[in-house]
Amino acid sequence: MTGNVEIPTRHGELGERLRDLTKVIRLLRQRRGDDRPAVPVGLLGTLMYIDACGTGVPGCHAKDLAAEAGLDPSTVSRAVASLVAHGLVERQADPADRRASVLALTGAGRAALTEAQNWYGGVLDRALAAWRPEELDVLSALLGRFITDLERTLTTENLEAAR
Repeated sequence: MTGNVEIPTRHGELGERLRDLTKVIRLLRQRRGDDRPAVPVGLLGTLMYIDACGTGVPGCHAKDLAAEAGLDPSTVSRAVASLVAHGLVERQADPADRRASVLALTGAGRAALTEAQNWYGGVLDRALAAWRPEELDVLSALLGRFITDLERTLTTENLEAAR
């Protein structure tokens, strides 16, 4: 029993591990923010989405960023404004529609993203140094499956609730 709510044992254990993971992720973000403040805490993911969203095209529309990140457009708007203010992202005229703008990383944004990814990579390298490659492969595969199934469930539930 967790609090006053009874949760099936196997789901309860998973819930506890997810809560622990969330705590460690918050600690990671805080530590990175303390050690490497080039990207404001909480905005690295948005910077990564802008970089990935713009691959192969000249920039990324804010609405596409919101959809890809699963965020409300107003949340994306505030995050983008902060990234622009820090000189990490710039708004450029959309070549296909001059009334619209696209988001693109600046040179400083690309450098900050690379540095942050290297920092996280170093932390993971140290934390997982004793893991065998096949253990990492299994963890990655199961996390991917878990995320896919959870997203599908949440999307399906949203569609069913809309009916």
